[in-house]
Amino acid sequence: MGSLIPFPQDLNLLPDPIICPKLEPKLEPLDEHLYFSNPNPNPNPNFNHPISISIPIPNLQQNPNSLQELSPLPEITTAEENEVDPEFFRISQLFQSSLQRYGDLAVLDPNSQAIVPYAGESRLSTAVVTSKKSKRSLELVRVTDLGIEDQRYFRELVRMTRMVFDSLRIFLTHEHAKGRSLDLGKRMMGNSKAASVMKDCGLWLNREKRIVGPIPGVYVGDVFFFRTELCVIGLHGQNQAGIDFVSANRSSNREPIATSIIVSGGYEDDEDAGDVIIYTGQGGQDRQLAKQCCHQKLEGGNLALERSMYYGIEVRVIRGIKYEGTATGKIYVYDGLYVILDSWFDVGKSGFGVFKYKLLRMADQPEMGSAMLKFAENLRANPLSTRLTGYLSLDISMKKENVPVYLFNDIDSNQDPLFFEYLVKPVHPPFIFQQMSNVMGCGCVSGCLDDCYCAQKNGGEFAYDCNGILLRGKPLIFECGSFCRCPPTCRNRVSQKGLKNRFEVFRSRETGWGVRSLDMIPSGAFICEFTGVVLNREQAAVFTMNGDSLVYPSRFTERWVEWGDLSKVFPQYVRPAYPSIPPLDFALDVSRMRNVACYISHSSSPNVLVQFVLYDHHNVFYPHLMLFAMEIIPPLRELSLDYGVADEWTEKLAICN
Repeated sequence: MGSLIPFPQDLNLLPDPIICPKLEPKLEPLDEHLYFSNPNPNPNPNFNHPISISIPIPNLQQNPNSLQELSPLPEITTAEENEVDPEFFRISQLFQSSLQRYGDLAVLDPNSQAIVPYAGESRLSTAVVTSKKSKRSLELVRVTDLGIEDQRYFRELVRMTRMVFDSLRIFLTHEHAKGRSLDLGKRMMGNSKAASVMKDCGLWLNREKRIVGPIPGVYVGDVFFFRTELCVIGLHGQNQAGIDFVSANRSSNREPIATSIIVSGGYEDDEDAGDVIIYTGQGGQDRQLAKQCCHQKLEGGNLALERSMYYGIEVRVIRGIKYEGTATGKIYVYDGLYVILDSWFDVGKSGFGVFKYKLLRMADQPEMGSAMLKFAENLRANPLSTRLTGYLSLDISMKKENVPVYLFNDIDSNQDPLFFEYLVKPVHPPFIFQQMSNVMGCGCVSGCLDDCYCAQKNGGEFAYDCNGILLRGKPLIFECGSFCRCPPTCRNRVSQKGLKNRFEVFRSRETGWGVRSLDMIPSGAFICEFTGVVLNREQAAVFTMNGDSLVYPSRFTERWVEWGDLSKVFPQYVRPAYPSIPPLDFALDVSRMRNVACYISHSSSPNVLVQFVLYDHHNVFYPHLMLFAMEIIPPLRELSLDYGVADEWTEKLAICN
C-alpha cells in the first residue's frame, strides 16, 4: 500500500539537489520595503549612458564607473567542452545576453553565453540548483529561438513542476483540513506551504538567470490560481509587489530593469484596454481603501519601468482577474509581452502624484488569455449571439448529460459526430453484474468516514478531498455505489456523477476533431468517462476483422502515477500499489456508440489522465475509464490524452485523431 509521509523535521532528510534546466527565483521585498532599498533615491531620469548587462564581475563592484575595464569571459576550450554533458551546450546556446539583439546598445561581451559550465559530478542540461539562501541572480538573459524539440522539453519541465506544486498544495490543504499539522507555520496557506517546501528542495525554476521576454515552457494564456506559483516557475518573482525587476543596488550597471508586471486593477488610476495599458506605478497606496494616500517616488519598480522604456526592453504582463469557483476568487493569466511607449508623472484621482506608463502589446503573439476567458464567458451565456456561424448542434448528447455538449465546425463540411449514438455510460456485458449480491458496501448514513468499509477498500484513505479533487492517482479507485448506504453527496462519489463542465467538440486543422471546455478545469478535477461498448478478447478479435474502431484500455500510458507523485519532495514517498488491478484484456468499441471523450486528441505531453474506477460493480477486470485533469486547463484550450504506443489500432481509430 502506498503511503504519504509527513514533512521531515530535519532538513538533512530532504532529497539530494535536483537537476533542472532553469532554477528557482526568490521572493523580493514588499513594495514599501523597496522604496528604501535604492542607494540613489533621487536619480536623474534623463541621463543617457548605454546599458551593459552581462555576468557580474568583481571589479565592477569595486569601481562601478569603469565599465571599459571589464574583460570578456574566458572561452571554453574543446577539451573542457568534452568533459561536460553535450546536452548542456545544446541548451546553453538558447540563452544569450538579454540586450544582445539591440544593435545600438553596448554589450560587454557579445559572444558571452548566459549559462556557464558546471564542473560537478552530476549530469546536467543547463544549470544546477543552489542553496535556498542564495540570492536571485542579477544577470539578465534572453532566450533565443527555440526549436520544436526544445519547446517540448521546456514545456514538459514547466508542466511537471506545476504538477508537483498542485499535488503538494492539494495534499497539504487536505492534511490541514483533517487537523494534521506539518510544522510549517500555522498561518501559512496550502499554496504558500507548497512553494516553501519546493524551494527547500530546489524545485523552483529560473532562479539562476533573470529572463527578459518569454519564459521557456510558459504559454500565453496559461492560468495560475496563486501568485506563489508565478514565483515557483519564475514568471514573476515577487509574491507581493506588482513589478518584478533587478534593483539598482544589485544590477551590474547600477540601474534597475523591470522584467514583468501584474495588472490586477489594484490602483484606481489603472486603465486596461487589452492591447494598450495605462499602468500606475507602485507605492503611496492605502491598501485597505485601495486609494492613493501620498505621492509616488521614482525609485524601485517605478524607476525600473522607466529604465526599461529607455532601453526598449519588453516586459511580461500577467493579469489578475476575478473568477468565481477558485480558492481565492481570483486567477492570474499570462497575456504575453508588452513594450513601454511612454512614462509621465500625473495627478491621480485621489489628488496625489502617480507615475504612469503606457504599454503596448507586441505583435505576432497568440491571443491574450484574458480575452479568451471573456470570450468563453460569452459563449456560456449565449453561444449563438457570440458565434454567428459554425454550430452544428447545441447538444450532441440530446440532454443525456447534465450539461450540453456543443458541436462546432467552421473549417469544413464534416458532420461526423452527428451520425453516432451518444453513450453516457459504457455498455458492459451482463456477466459482469452476476455476482453483485455478494458485494458489500459501507453503512455510512450521512457520509463516509475515514475508517469506513469503503475507505479500507481503498487502502485506508479516500482518493478525493472534500471538493472532489483527486489527491493522487492509484491503480484502482473504489467509489461508493448502489450497495452503500451513504447519500449521493458522499465525498467518495465523484466520477459516477457525470459531466459538470460544458464541453465543445470542435473541428481543427491541426488535430481533426478535438475537445475543449468552456469552463475552467482545476488540476485534479474530474472531466468525464471514456465510454463505448465493452468487448472481451474474443469479441474484440471479431470486431477488429470487421474494421471497427476499438480502444484498448491496457494501452493507455499510466499517467496516473504522475499525479500526486511527491517523490521529489518526500524521499521516502511510495507509489500507491493498492488496490491492485490485473492486466486488462478488454476493448471498447466506439465505432457506433461513444461520448465526448472519444474525440480527445492524442499527445505525448497530455493534460488529461486515465484513472480506473469501480462503483457499480466490483469486477476488477472491467473498470471504468475516468478522465481527470493533470493541470489547470483554461477555457477553450484543447484537451489531450496519451493513448500509448501507436500501432494498427490507433490508425483505425480516426475519431481519436
